[in-house]
Amino acid sequence: MIQKPFDERHMGETKALTLEDRLYPFILEGVNLRGVLLYATRMVLSMRANHELGPLETLLLGHAYMAAALVSASLKGKDRMSLLVECNGPARGVSVETNALGDVRGYLLHNPIDLEGVPLDDYHLENLWGAGTLSITRYPEGAKTGFSGKVELEKGSLAMNLARYYLRSEQTPSAFVLSIKFDRFGKTLGAGGLFLQTLPGADPVVLEEVENRLVSMQSIGSALAEGKGPETFLEESFGKFFPRILESREVRFYCPCSAGRFAGFLQALPLNDLEDIATKGPFPVKTTCHNCNTTYEFSRVEIDRLLRNRLKREEVQRKQKKGED
Repeated sequence: MIQKPFDERHMGETKALTLEDRLYPFILEGVNLRGVLLYATRMVLSMRANHELGPLETLLLGHAYMAAALVSASLKGKDRMSLLVECNGPARGVSVETNALGDVRGYLLHNPIDLEGVPLDDYHLENLWGAGTLSITRYPEGAKTGFSGKVELEKGSLAMNLARYYLRSEQTPSAFVLSIKFDRFGKTLGAGGLFLQTLPGADPVVLEEVENRLVSMQSIGSALAEGKGPETFLEESFGKFFPRILESREVRFYCPCSAGRFAGFLQALPLNDLEDIATKGPFPVKTTCHNCNTTYEFSRVEIDRLLRNRLKREEVQRKQKKGED
């Protein structure tokens, strides 16, 4: 991946960059709840810069990145997970992947979002999604196939649909908060999220009180923009429930793609296609990774080298096969 720098085009005046991008698993000892707090301003800014997103696209894809990052807190070792929204609204959907290391990558299925025919006063996110499905697929380390769950999208935010997913697929009452703060010019000031789940023995009355706090507490994006650390935010939001951070781990926008990997894809094309590219170009040949929007260019000389390597490999394979016969 080639990381494009974010700058004043993407970011307003904020204190959020004084805080690290990290996941903070915690418990509320007074009410038998566990949660994950996410600080992710750099991740969202890096995503925005690489994918060249406007404010609306940043909001939708940023929410999906943060949702995947929050869910990744349960991954271990070399576990991976994907989050996919497919819908008929203007957004069309998102595809995001993450792993136990906190690496997040992914893309909007339609960028920029086409708002033609959408009333100016009707830019509610639920209308941008429309009808569709939310799927989460987990790939445990060593497993040959993933394990998927799916729910129909209902009216509401991605956070609300994620909560429904966990209630239906895991029978665990959950709540998500996904928050990105913008200034009046559409520049990003802070981005973060929260994931809460009940533990056995949780008091329903107290749970309702916690849910009310989710509505009335300061938005996480605003808290980040003010430079509030995780301990301060949790104390201000849930102090009476005795929050305790258990650990922290890094989270970042990262894609393992490389020029070498894309060269391998080109070399593996059907031979006729590769020969056609080597003959007709156009040069440089440009390939783009959907997940991080990095473009890798290959000159005529590089394409010729890939073709020669392919022909040599096929010649070796023919000789080996002839020897076996």
